Amino acid sequence: MGGASSILLKTVLTTLQKGFELGKFPDSFYKILSKPERVVAVSLPVRLSDGRIEVFEGFRVQHSSVLGPYKGGIRFHPEVTLEDDIALAMLMTLKNSLAGLPYGGGKGAVRVNPKALSKRELEELSRVYVRALYPVLGEQVDIPGPDVGTDPQVMAWMVDEYSRLRGFFCPAAFTAKPVELGGNPVREYATGFGCAVVTKVVAEELFGSSKGLTLSIQGFGNVGLWHAYWAWKMGFKVVALSDSKGTVYDPEGINVEKAIEVKKETGTVVEYPGKGQSRDVKETLYVEADIVAPDALENQLTAENAHLVKARIVVEGANGPTTPEAEQILAEKGVVVVPDMLANAGGVAASYFEWVQNIQRLSWSEEDTRAKLAELMETNFKRVLSQWRKLQPEHKRVTLRDAAVVTSLQRIYNAMISRGWL
Repeated sequence: MGGASSILLKTVLTTLQKGFELGKFPDSFYKILSKPERVVAVSLPVRLSDGRIEVFEGFRVQHSSVLGPYKGGIRFHPEVTLEDDIALAMLMTLKNSLAGLPYGGGKGAVRVNPKALSKRELEELSRVYVRALYPVLGEQVDIPGPDVGTDPQVMAWMVDEYSRLRGFFCPAAFTAKPVELGGNPVREYATGFGCAVVTKVVAEELFGSSKGLTLSIQGFGNVGLWHAYWAWKMGFKVVALSDSKGTVYDPEGINVEKAIEVKKETGTVVEYPGKGQSRDVKETLYVEADIVAPDALENQLTAENAHLVKARIVVEGANGPTTPEAEQILAEKGVVVVPDMLANAGGVAASYFEWVQNIQRLSWSEEDTRAKLAELMETNFKRVLSQWRKLQPEHKRVTLRDAAVVTSLQRIYNAMISRGWL
């Protein structure tokens, strides 16, 4: 292991270890949960448009099934590693448990730049991935969804390939599909919407109100865009946004609907006519704002830059954006970090709703699903906040992440005891 990948895995294992110590769980429990139940590595040959055969490397990590089928996204990205996948699958186990869902954690990945592929090549890669992993997938075994570099179209190709192999249509085998294939319209924006709900609740709990508070968001992809949109709709003043091309800043507030239009028209939010622009995509983490949200990639807040954060709250829309060293620095400054497993669980929660509907052949309205999602996110946050306050008298520097991990681990531990695993 090396580089950023082992940083992410080390971060997750450090988080787990601290949770085990705070919750006073036995060593045998840690030994089981610190290793995935199954790791599958596959070679994926694809014939490119020029006739050449390219072989891509793919993974599927199935971390824990004690609470139910594995659940987690599939990432198409040129820098993914097996260590990344293991770490992200562990996070999914914690996230699913914390959200009260009947799932274990899983994660998949293909080392590829999807933007470099034609639509036909991308479709073939998606189908080859399913064929390679078919024996370990299924609505009662492992239910993938999208992640970085994948979307509802990729899920549509994958569920079609899986259904061909099974011999009948299996909509519940994959989530975040197009609406026409049994997808729920909320799933497209569910992660960002869930982040916005949590942002509002944490502001109300810690500051008494969320109205007029300033928010800066790093990342203007699916998570950050919808986080910005729904938070803006809820009354927050969005003062900075960034994507891979840079940052736009306006202390008077950004019109998020206009920013979305600019992003669609030009391919970057930097073209938004704000008061200032920067090529530094991390600038959004350092601006004057009440709340900042790292909604892009992992390892964005580190020991090297955490001292630059001026906000009072950090809401993690991305997976693993804050290293343990950075979180310690932020805690010493009095900054509250809402952890990824709590803040960005809206996507998997909406996928759960979609899965339930697919299995039962039911259809819920967009409004009903959004209301269920908002209630789930708010309930989860308040449960973790209660745990945090219980731990504080004995542990002065305990964080919201610590409280979330202890809450999540307690459910997993109880399940293992009940099933006779421990």
